Amino acid sequence: MPILTTTRARTRARLAVTTATVLLAAGAPAAYATLGDEPAPAATVTTVRGAAHLETRLLFGTERSDGGPDVTDAQFTAFVDREVTPAFPEGLTVRVRRGQWRDTSGRIQRERSYELVLLYPAAEAEARHPRIERIRDAYRAAFGQESVARLDERTSVDF
Repeated sequence: MPILTTTRARTRARLAVTTATVLLAAGAPAAYATLGDEPAPAATVTTVRGAAHLETRLLFGTERSDGGPDVTDAQFTAFVDREVTPAFPEGLTVRVRRGQWRDTSGRIQRERSYELVLLYPAAEAEARHPRIERIRDAYRAAFGQESVARLDERTSVDF
């Protein structure tokens, strides 16, 4: 009788291992898909839409290097209306930020700032460059700034 019990035990163990293997094999793809470990099927991958554009971000500080009063929201809005909107009437985005940078004397300056985002067709980059530089120069002159940072990045845009 011990031999029969051992044979039954082995058969049950094999059956349990086989069943577990089948269940794991069947359930693993669904589990991985749910967890995002497998790439999406080709049918659901989206292609990049839109036309080639440039995104230019300008960073404007609000503390004046001459120690004068900080640039106010009203002053910055008037500056955008006067200098930026005529050069980029298609639209723009302004974000209020906090930032820091090292000034020419080596001190870390922390201040409220504005981020201006401009989008324009990549084919117009050469024509837009002087407009952007005029905006930077005008802000430095109007508000006593050492610099206005500029970041340019290629992107696709679909409106």
